[in-house]
Amino acid sequence: MLKKEVSALLEQQINKELYSAYLYLDISNYYYSKNLDGFGNWFKIQAQEERDHAMLFLTYLQNNGEAPKLEAIAAPDKTFSNFRDPLAAALEHEEYVTSLINTIYAEAIKANDFRTLQFLDWFVKEQGEEEKNSNDLLGRFDLFGSDLKSLYALDAELGARTYSAPSLTL
Repeated sequence: MLKKEVSALLEQQINKELYSAYLYLDISNYYYSKNLDGFGNWFKIQAQEERDHAMLFLTYLQNNGEAPKLEAIAAPDKTFSNFRDPLAAALEHEEYVTSLINTIYAEAIKANDFRTLQFLDWFVKEQGEEEKNSNDLLGRFDLFGSDLKSLYALDAELGARTYSAPSLTL
């Protein structure tokens, strides 16, 4: 049985992951509206990943005898004035999600909840990858984004990204 403090944070994380999916769909919409379909594709896939992360938290709670209460998902409130803004917002958001995972991890340590720690280990690694990917994309944009031919090539590269479901087993 999960400690209520750990369970509550895991339940909240479902909402945070679904918000992440909404945010990335909003960013995807922004890029599609600017005819940068490759960037739009990249963020649409990010949205799929975040949705799957929410489902992993939900399933973990259900597998541990919990019945998570689902809360309303806030609408994204970011506005973007240039092509770089969404990339910076995504990196900032991934850093925020990392802090949330770290908070849950710390609470699980406090509760001696080793099963949840093992579950969260995948997310700790995943967040490292998410931050690196966001940081790399922002860095590449800063390097190439002012050159239209390079922006076109980067957009084409991002358009080739395909979705791969997470391989975490519960």
